[in-house]
Amino acid sequence: MSYPSAPLPDRPSGPRRGPATPGARESEYANLTHRVREAGLLSPRPGHYAVRITAAVTVLAAAGAAFVLLGDSWWQILLAAVLSVVFGQVAFVTHDIGHRQVFTSKRAARRAGILLGNLGVGLSYGWWIGKHTRHHANPNHVSEDPDVSVGGIAWSREQADARRGFLARTFTGWQAYLFFPMLLLEGLGLYASGVRALWRGDVRARAVEGVLLAVHTVACMSALFLVLSPGKALVFLAVNQGLFGLYMGCSFAPNHKGMPLVEEKLDFVRKQVLTSRNVDGGWFVDRALGGLNYQIEHHLFPTMPMPNLSRAQPLVQAFCEEHGIRYHQTGLVRSYGEALGHLHSVGAGLRASRTPVPARVSRQTN
Repeated sequence: MSYPSAPLPDRPSGPRRGPATPGARESEYANLTHRVREAGLLSPRPGHYAVRITAAVTVLAAAGAAFVLLGDSWWQILLAAVLSVVFGQVAFVTHDIGHRQVFTSKRAARRAGILLGNLGVGLSYGWWIGKHTRHHANPNHVSEDPDVSVGGIAWSREQADARRGFLARTFTGWQAYLFFPMLLLEGLGLYASGVRALWRGDVRARAVEGVLLAVHTVACMSALFLVLSPGKALVFLAVNQGLFGLYMGCSFAPNHKGMPLVEEKLDFVRKQVLTSRNVDGGWFVDRALGGLNYQIEHHLFPTMPMPNLSRAQPLVQAFCEEHGIRYHQTGLVRSYGEALGHLHSVGAGLRASRTPVPARVSRQTN
């Protein structure tokens, strides 16, 4: 197996072991799960989510009232920026609901997710949960993770070399410089992908999701063009959706981008840890990224409530050190640098400078 990506950090200190059998590696995860459960970190946190959901709904209502009171004013553009952050925070709660962190009942989780996702943010919950489930099952797997599939960005040299046409190859060659500007279209892309999934019938609760998504769209567009002049309405929409997409992209990019891509199966623990990156930075980063900066812990325990991830982090890191598993954690700015560096190296062969792509990293064995 090869990893067409930036090299992983050096192996942390700790005892080194010989190759482990599949059964032994299953027992490793069982041991880690026991430690986490004994610490009470898999227990629900209903109070935390009650406060977050109430706060999100309250802020959305207050923003709606402010929108009406401001009227046809350019100050509305500032409100558009604020709403993009609020939508992002609602999306984080919807993400946690989808992982059954909030409701243990699958039916309750689906209903709440559809309400917040389709009606609150304007994203198809059913489409997203299907895509995200596939990502968690095989993160950074070149043929099974939809987040690194062929699209606007080439995540591997093979994808880059497959580009055809002058514009496509030029764009890929300089994709690291275009990455953040492209994120301004991410919000629109998420909305369009959900609409396509509903149109094709790929979503289980198609009728309900379609109605709620239509209500969200009609209500937002009607409010914009009833309160604002056409020009201000279009600027408001562009700022809100552009910043929402940028916020979502900047929140998810540090998690896996620039980490190794895999081409074959690994055991569960290594599959999740080796392809994920944690981002430190304290309370502000935790809240700004919705707790997803503890990506390693989240991937190992998807149902763990977000506020418990920071408490699980030292347990998981110690476990990885014990078993000689590389555990990568860095700062926010450095995480973007690693992701952009990977994108730049992937496009090296398509640039006139012919900058060499970093050497592939061989498979880690224990």
